[in-house]
Amino acid sequence: MEDTNFEDTNPVVLDDDTKDIELASLITFIEGRFKRSKDWRRFDEERWLQSYRNYRGLYGPDVQFTEAERSRVFIKITKTKVLAAYGQITDVLFARQKFPLSIEPTTLPEGVTESVHFDPKTPPEQTEEGEETEEQSPYGFPGDGQTMEAGETRTSLEEKKLKLGPLEEKLSEIDGLVEGEGLTPSAATFHPAMVAAKKMEKKIMDQLEESGASKHLRSASFECSLFGTGIIKGPFAVDKEYPNWDEDGTYTPNIKTVPQVKHVSCWDLYPDPDASNMDDASYIVERHKLSTSQLRELKSRPFFRKEAINRCIEMGEVYNSEYWEDDLKDYYLNDHPERYQVLEYWGLMETSVAKEYGIDIPKELKNIEQIQVNCWVCNNFILRLVINPFKPARIPYYAVPYELNPYSFFGIGLAENMDDTQTLMNGFMRMAVDNAVLSGNLLIEVDETNLVPGQDLQVYPGKIFRRQGGAPGQAIFGTKFPNVSNENMQLFDKARQLSDEATGLPSFAHGQTGVTGTGRTAAGISMLMGAASGSIKTVVKNFDDYLLRPLGESFFSFNMQFNFDSEIKGDLEVKARGIESLMANEVRSQRLLQFLQVVSNPGLAPFAKFTTIIREIANSMGLDPDKVCNTPEEALRQAKILQQQQPTPPPGQPQPQQQQQPNAQGLSPNDLQGGGGGNIGIGAVPTPAEGQFSGTGQQPTQQAQNTGQQQAPVGRLQ
Repeated sequence: MEDTNFEDTNPVVLDDDTKDIELASLITFIEGRFKRSKDWRRFDEERWLQSYRNYRGLYGPDVQFTEAERSRVFIKITKTKVLAAYGQITDVLFARQKFPLSIEPTTLPEGVTESVHFDPKTPPEQTEEGEETEEQSPYGFPGDGQTMEAGETRTSLEEKKLKLGPLEEKLSEIDGLVEGEGLTPSAATFHPAMVAAKKMEKKIMDQLEESGASKHLRSASFECSLFGTGIIKGPFAVDKEYPNWDEDGTYTPNIKTVPQVKHVSCWDLYPDPDASNMDDASYIVERHKLSTSQLRELKSRPFFRKEAINRCIEMGEVYNSEYWEDDLKDYYLNDHPERYQVLEYWGLMETSVAKEYGIDIPKELKNIEQIQVNCWVCNNFILRLVINPFKPARIPYYAVPYELNPYSFFGIGLAENMDDTQTLMNGFMRMAVDNAVLSGNLLIEVDETNLVPGQDLQVYPGKIFRRQGGAPGQAIFGTKFPNVSNENMQLFDKARQLSDEATGLPSFAHGQTGVTGTGRTAAGISMLMGAASGSIKTVVKNFDDYLLRPLGESFFSFNMQFNFDSEIKGDLEVKARGIESLMANEVRSQRLLQFLQVVSNPGLAPFAKFTTIIREIANSMGLDPDKVCNTPEEALRQAKILQQQQPTPPPGQPQPQQQQQPNAQGLSPNDLQGGGGGNIGIGAVPTPAEGQFSGTGQQPTQQAQNTGQQQAPVGRLQ
């Protein structure tokens, strides 16, 4: 990994010797905001508890059963729906086997030219020493006949010079670089902005992989499906241990500071009650439940006050359990949890108030009325207090809703959408079970006046009852109730259909058998699955807008601020690619292959980007294009090797006609030299000495006659 500085260039830290009395108001301020968010969130917590019970198949305390109701069965259709939605979301997000992000140059990249090229067959014109050409002297001088265009200045002309960005050093020795795309097959085209974008993308992907971002994204996707909101936090700097053994077997690990991300449960996040999304939030409070060892580990992280942490540990564990924590457990404990409650605050603070708390305000922020701070509080101690180190300042949390609720920070989950239908299904199924049990057994009626007193009235096969004198007639009667469970099951099926409509996730999408009608054919199934993907499409689009793109932009800003590698920097933008994976890979592969056949026509080949097409085909097949596709330079070397392996005929014998294979751009060698993009036939390339050309009448050279030794075209660096 490159040398990276993750510390703020102007850190602002609260000294350990700050008087506690100066911090009391700050602690009160943070705990007050935490309580405000906690009270506002109560309704959301009740919604989440009900969703969790439906997922687990548990009845809440508000469900009361009558004495006639014997069955307590719970049909966990909610769990089936949630897991189906979670599976579809993760399949879409990781269809390309990597984090669904990409870095690309902006439409008009600033500070670096979009493309440059040079033609090795057309070297730059050489001039005698001291002679000035128009290119060398674009400003003109008296008597040279050159004039500047209207509106041009010396500054504007200087800005026209090539800006190669990360390729400046590598291409500085190449003469004849010209801005723009190459127009001849032999021209090599470079894209400086794209080079920086791909290097930045590779760097971010490496950082995400090292932080286990895929695992955290899956956890966020599950809570998003169940509770309606998935939350990711990052990037934040941590010290990571990399294993390393010396030659003698001594273990000396390498400790590197790397950016990390993690999943934050919606139960632990307390946002600004007045915000409907992260962009509107003025503050966020995260509630940590830390053990003693976890609290000690904070002392190794930057800007944490070691003395305050030690004093906090000396006071002992202080943790306030919430009412919903017992409902989330499968068992109940009455003992005191050995944990610490730590509040992490990210949000705005008045600059004047920050000064009162002893924060040293940088010069560039003194004229700003509000600043963003990060503060950790535990046991009435300030564990950390710094100005938000990110530039631009941002709260490092990203919340994605399953279904957008425009009037609340938290979204609406799939379990909540089918809460009513789940209740109906449970009720109809309990009725059907109770009726089946009742109708499947006889009710015994006994006339005790005809039986000997004191007998056991229990009924079993072979049972003998003793009669006594009395009124004649039957002493034991059996009554059977009618079975109406079929009617109850019809109502159950109706409620299940309503759950399909409420969630937008049909039963056949998660493996229901017995589909009839349109769903019995392959075309019908494809049509039904296409219609079913509509609801998931909205969810994936929410992931792109509310989580993937802002998280990628944060990593981009993180590297622009703290990474010193100039080759990864440029005028770039982050794009989320989750929604692109909704199209079935098989369909994308077929369309790409059809398009490849169309553009293989020599007349259309110059207008197609074959390198991009091949990479997209690899993506649609679930392959990593960086592993299975050659770069243009590698493709050029491979083409030269294959050309050298062609058998050479003995001297004096004519070479056989080579099969006209299209090159990387869909053109045959004859087409390349013809320059017109069309098929001009088989044979040697026309020269100015031939009849169809006006020329000097010189004889064609041996190189021109021997088409097998023509120079292969240089590939393009996309």
